[in-house]
Amino acid sequence: MPSIRLEIKYSTHEVSGKCVQCLAEQELYACLKDLLIEEKYDITLEQKYEMLVAFLQSPELIRMRVESERYLAEGKRVFLVIGAADGKPKYELEVS
Repeated sequence: MPSIRLEIKYSTHEVSGKCVQCLAEQELYACLKDLLIEEKYDITLEQKYEMLVAFLQSPELIRMRVESERYLAEGKRVFLVIGAADGKPKYELEVS
């Protein structure tokens, strides 16, 4: 199963960024577009789409949004990693 890594950023005058929810939604729509355009079946793309839908419907979304915004306010670089462990969704924030 693929993993997804998205960089979360604040929006400023110089840099346009997106919160964790908006970024996941943008990735979901791009994935859906690719699924509709593809001429042949792509299991990896379908799994990515399903992982994004699960994340956006998960109660973890709120926690990830709050935590990522706190780290961003501290000036840290934040990535959301969506994956799976033992067949269950796994959501993590990578902070540097």
